[in-house]
Amino acid sequence: MSIRKFSLITAVLFVLVTVLTACTPAAPAATEEITDTELNVLCTPQEQWCQGMKQEFEAKYGITVNYVRMSSGEALARIQAEKDSPTFDIWWGGPIDSFVAAKEEGLLEQYNSPNMANIRDPEKMKDVDNYWAGIYVGTLGFGTNSDWLAAHPGVEAPTSWDDLLKPEFKGQIMVAHPSTSGTSYTAIATVLQIRGEEAGWEYIKQYAAQMAQFTKSGAAPAKFVGQGEAAVSIVFSHDIVNEIENNKLPLKLTFPEEGTGYEIGGMGIIKGAKHLQAAKLWFDWALTPETQALGPKYNAYQAPTVKGVELSHPELMEVNLINYDFIWAGQHKKEFVEKFTNEIATADNLK
Repeated sequence: MSIRKFSLITAVLFVLVTVLTACTPAAPAATEEITDTELNVLCTPQEQWCQGMKQEFEAKYGITVNYVRMSSGEALARIQAEKDSPTFDIWWGGPIDSFVAAKEEGLLEQYNSPNMANIRDPEKMKDVDNYWAGIYVGTLGFGTNSDWLAAHPGVEAPTSWDDLLKPEFKGQIMVAHPSTSGTSYTAIATVLQIRGEEAGWEYIKQYAAQMAQFTKSGAAPAKFVGQGEAAVSIVFSHDIVNEIENNKLPLKLTFPEEGTGYEIGGMGIIKGAKHLQAAKLWFDWALTPETQALGPKYNAYQAPTVKGVELSHPELMEVNLINYDFIWAGQHKKEFVEKFTNEIATADNLK
């Protein structure tokens, strides 16, 4: 072979290698050398799941996890207040309308995790600009105290939004307040999407007048109603299942037949995170089948967002779901929560 031909082949190979190298995706955070020794997590799901995730991550990676559990409304307010000097590195859990709102305010770090490829429905379950990703799915339902039903012959558990306005349920319903709870905000956004804003707000005024009390946490009404403090709770269905199966509370689960809203629980890295490597590692880890299969181990029965995980309670997804508009709900969250708080029900004295 001539020197000229050899040089030409060498040049072509060099160009090919350069092009291929440029097209190869960057190595995921999980394969980089991690120098962070701790991670601060703002955790929104139930305490037991937060604690379980902490333990699992620490055991796998040897990084100390410090977490604080807050409902999604509280979490968003905390991140807003700490915008210039964030305490937390990553926010894990809670309906994505809060993450949409956080993205709009510049509170999240953009991160295109290699494990985004695991997501079942990227159009719905991840941000188009990679500021958040979905980690679970939960449907909104009603949990009614079975003992209360037995003591009130002829009264049936609600199976529609209209049923909540019946006279027999006056002062017998519990739901969280939307200023602190993503669960409650999902219920309000669901009604507004089903009925339209004008008719929806009129319904919400009547709905609020039926309440025994508003709670701070979205899951709390299921527990309080199961303990007999009211008749009906409006919560995510997996929280009702948890109270039935693990706490043996007398609850009957029903869904609104005209359609119910649902949450995609999200996560996002906080803008200005002090432990960015560890935050990216958690983000990658949370989008694996191995991690999303952990939920039932810690009494969390939400449906997974990634492929390769079997649903623990498929019946919770086999209901009439509305075409819930998460982006619209997120963009209007501040406006709608303020309207509810200022015009319908204050956030004073939450249980």
